[in-house]
Amino acid sequence: MTTDKDPMTNTAETRQIAEEDRLRADLYNFLGLLLAGPPNEMLLAQTAGLSGDATEMGQAIGTLAKLAKVTKPKTATSEYNKLFIGLGRGELLPYASYYLTGFLNEKPLALLRQDMVRQGLERADNVFEPEDNIASLMEMMGAMIVGRFGAPASLDAQRQFFNKHIGPWAGHFYADLEGAKNSVFYAPVATVGRLFMEIEAEGFRMSGE
Repeated sequence: MTTDKDPMTNTAETRQIAEEDRLRADLYNFLGLLLAGPPNEMLLAQTAGLSGDATEMGQAIGTLAKLAKVTKPKTATSEYNKLFIGLGRGELLPYASYYLTGFLNEKPLALLRQDMVRQGLERADNVFEPEDNIASLMEMMGAMIVGRFGAPASLDAQRQFFNKHIGPWAGHFYADLEGAKNSVFYAPVATVGRLFMEIEAEGFRMSGE
């Protein structure tokens, strides 16, 4: 995952974030947490407490909550390892470079690192994953929306970052995660992610017209 250079939150800026944007940031951060590593007992309990509505997204959240209630941390860890770590590699490689070029550590990662410098983001010292992994990108987007590393990013800046680093591949990744043979708990996580990427892409498209 990533960290911001200044860990202090600009509370005056943060208070001015619209409720809709705060909810968007919360969902990005939630997905980032679930994809950064296997959920512990506390995160599973928080997830089990979620409730959905009759919409497709609401139903996916409801399914995720039901699964979280019956999933033990040990089971979630085993599933996470099969999906993303494995012996040598997991079932999926959740990196922009891989999805866009077929190889790890390629141009998409270099371009992301350039934009991270411009946004004041840097990788945390205890993280060794390439920055273009899906969990880090979800966290970065959430941080940009609420201004965790300075002023909140403008809608145009959010759109540019999303369209450049997330939009071209994240939906494909989430669809693959939905259908992965080892996905049980992570299947509804993937559904939530896929639907959210569709909503975000459409929202950015409409705001850019």
